[in-house]
Amino acid sequence: MATSAEARAHAPVRVATLANGLKVVVREEHTAPLASVWCWYKVGSKDERPGLTGVSHWVEHMNFKGTTNIPRDQVKGIIEQFGGSWNGYTWIDQTTYLETASREALDRMLFIESERMARCLYHPDDCDSERTVIISELQGGENDPDQLLDQELVATAFKAHPYRHPTIGWLSDLEAMTRDDLFGYYRRYYVPNNAVLVVVGDLDTEDVLRRVQQHFGSIPAAPVPDRNRTVEPEQNGERRLTIRKEGTTAYLKAGFHAPAAGAPEFFPALILDAILTGAKGINLWSSFRVPPPQRRSRLYRALVGSGLASMVSGSMLPTEEPFLYVLSATATSGTSLSTVEARLLQELELVRTAGVTPAEVETAKTQLKARLVFDADSITNIAHQLGYFETIGCRDVYVDAASKIDDVTVEQVNAQAAAMLTEANRTVGCFDPLPVHEEPAHVSVE
Repeated sequence: MATSAEARAHAPVRVATLANGLKVVVREEHTAPLASVWCWYKVGSKDERPGLTGVSHWVEHMNFKGTTNIPRDQVKGIIEQFGGSWNGYTWIDQTTYLETASREALDRMLFIESERMARCLYHPDDCDSERTVIISELQGGENDPDQLLDQELVATAFKAHPYRHPTIGWLSDLEAMTRDDLFGYYRRYYVPNNAVLVVVGDLDTEDVLRRVQQHFGSIPAAPVPDRNRTVEPEQNGERRLTIRKEGTTAYLKAGFHAPAAGAPEFFPALILDAILTGAKGINLWSSFRVPPPQRRSRLYRALVGSGLASMVSGSMLPTEEPFLYVLSATATSGTSLSTVEARLLQELELVRTAGVTPAEVETAKTQLKARLVFDADSITNIAHQLGYFETIGCRDVYVDAASKIDDVTVEQVNAQAAAMLTEANRTVGCFDPLPVHEEPAHVSVE
């Protein structure tokens, strides 16, 4: 008998492509008189080159600043007058925009996204003011030790692949970027044949497709720039970095090169993470807002249960190309990072060499399938999942997630642990806090 997660994932979906190349994904969901529209673009920080890091995120900001037919001060109000919500985000593989509102607002939502695709303005004054906002956002992140350590860990683990660049960008690039850089990037990537439009809600599919054609059909296709072809070389030895900066708390992270979402090893790795730190699901929009069930997880018991850490977490994210599996721990007051690291690596080596148990795998499967329900508990989340996995080229990972989890064997989990959790594949990062006002911050990399 299918679970609710399986039933929802396998509900009928209509996929159509307009003459200009826009892919349209429609799913009827008649549980409430609502509609959710997401417009996805296959462009993120991995598409950026040195000198333009952060441009995808900055362009996202600019696309809320008004269009030819929508004054900048009305962009937000159009949806809010229907009692709806709107947002957007940029990450390494994609950029997306959304509106969720009453079904009567469908035309307005489609109008906004068609305007955003073809007719954003990029007034020079808006570009300059947004530069200040984004640099402030970057500096705020640098003042968050956990966020700063995560950024530096990724930059150390990747030497060649553009996943190494933070989505926010590097400061010197943000200071030097021009309005022409931003607008040129927008015009190159914000074209219908590089986009996926997802509509989910209390709607009629044929009517939705007619309306989409009316709003988007006249937008011309354009050549899409060549995609990144850089393959990260295999890591041949442990890498380490230490950040010394004013702070009150010590943080430890260990990153391991991990499989992409479409790889057969992805679900064994996801189950391994559930065993180590608790199950999270695979929805970047909502999964991490619900704390994982981790009190029986291996690393929680080893680090938090022993009093060495106040928090432990794992991050195994679905990405288009191989990314990182990151384990994080926050040391308790008076506990040295070396002590936390020694215990963490001891537990990982035990899993790598001795493996996990069938009972642990079954518990992880049960927890993960429960999390899939949270991944699709609203039309907004359903639309997110359909669009997110479409843009990374593996919608079946979402649709068949429950069955793929069921199919994973203990042997596959143990093989993934043995292959991934090696010293040679590991990058270790430490945030070792300095007393306030002692000396300027610096980063050392070994």
